Amino acid sequence: MTSLSRRAFVTAATGSLLAGCAGAAPHQVTTTAHRSQAPAPSATTTAPAASAPLGRSTPVRLRVPAIGVDTPLLRLGLAADGTVQVPPITAHDQAGWYRYSPTPGEVGPSVILGHVTVGAYGDGVFRRLAELRRGDEVVTRLENGRSAVFTVGEVRTVAKAAFPTKDVYGDVGRPELRLITCGGPRSGHGYLDNVIVFATLTGTAP
Repeated sequence: MTSLSRRAFVTAATGSLLAGCAGAAPHQVTTTAHRSQAPAPSATTTAPAASAPLGRSTPVRLRVPAIGVDTPLLRLGLAADGTVQVPPITAHDQAGWYRYSPTPGEVGPSVILGHVTVGAYGDGVFRRLAELRRGDEVVTRLENGRSAVFTVGEVRTVAKAAFPTKDVYGDVGRPELRLITCGGPRSGHGYLDNVIVFATLTGTAP
């Protein structure tokens, strides 16, 4: 990462990181959030063996076959209050890559955010994120035409008040991916928890 990107990434990592949940719908989306695997002591202890890192290339698309996700990726930065931006609330919901994180396949935690619900439009692109299981595949299509293939190592549902900042945004020595959305019980028009998927680069595709 450039020094500017690194500073923005550190800023996000020390601020409020309960992102991916703005504009939740007024209805409860049925998910299987409470079926998520019990958290391990750290993300890296349960992750599969990693492939060699890739060069930097902006992600343009995300596919998660096990839960029917196939979405273009927006580029997200920082909001005015220093928190990570979230995708806009639209009828055709898309996930977004946090552009101050490593690109998928680079060493470090690449971060992708998505909504579980999108206001009056209903279900969000990550409505089934909590259903993922260890061993499921996540594919990010890169701007250079290649695809970085990740394997899920862990899925956590955690209280927003106990968001695991270090596990999500902290330094790691291999290419990893984080998918983040909201989940758990409702509180007003929002959710009390975050669903976080931890995945490791395990291959590439042309």
